[in-house]
Amino acid sequence: MVKLTAELIEQAAQYTNPVRDRELDLRGYKIPVLENLGATLDQFDTIDLSDNEVRKLDGRIGENLEQSLPNLKELILTSNNIQELGDLDPLATVKSLTLLSLLRNPVTNKKHYRLYVINKIPQIRVLDFQKVKLKERQEAEKMFKGKRGAQLAKDIAKRTKTSVSQGSWLKAFLSRISLFLLIRYSRYYTLINAIANATSLAEVERLKGLLQSGQIPGRELRSGASNMVEEEEEIQEEMQESVPMYEDMQGAEGENGGDDDMQEDVHMNGS
Repeated sequence: MVKLTAELIEQAAQYTNPVRDRELDLRGYKIPVLENLGATLDQFDTIDLSDNEVRKLDGRIGENLEQSLPNLKELILTSNNIQELGDLDPLATVKSLTLLSLLRNPVTNKKHYRLYVINKIPQIRVLDFQKVKLKERQEAEKMFKGKRGAQLAKDIAKRTKTSVSQGSWLKAFLSRISLFLLIRYSRYYTLINAIANATSLAEVERLKGLLQSGQIPGRELRSGASNMVEEEEEIQEEMQESVPMYEDMQGAEGENGGDDDMQEDVHMNGS
């Protein structure tokens, strides 16, 4: 993955396309997050971000997209990983946007996808290289009209959650395992070290007995031992609970796996 920096924007291909629009070519960099687009200085009519790994349009960019790119006319996000209809909402603030491509994104398989986008981003004239027809606008207006329509839009406008992503969950899980091992083996290291420093055979035998029973010698260490044992047991319980949680996450991803098999609309609009 490549971070979208001001330097990358400066080095990327920039040209006048066949319809005489100024275009910035950012295809195929595996960019995961849209950021630093203010570095374009709003010089481009079209930005092509095809074949990247963009998942969301909010966060670092969504709150000020209209400020970074107030004159953007065409945004091509073909072959990315946008999942939910609600993740498209930030594009509504770009009033100059007239063409949007989301081909080969999981979001295009969502029910009411096209009508939702037409209603949410009414300035769009071409969606996925198909002209938005008057009939579609009327249907979208009817579907999302009134309180019932607003509730429908709210219900289907789910957004991708990143706070409990699989990667962050796994990182926290491994951290707990490390702590569990540290607590367990630090107890035995304390005893072994005490045995090595024992001054008599009787002391060695006493410490060996404590080692076998899992106790830690010394008044201060004994008081800390019970706390460590409780912490160890707590971590064990958390890890046992985490295993089915992880399996559930995997199962959920498996159910969404079919979203990757897209049907591409090959109708192109030359205007």
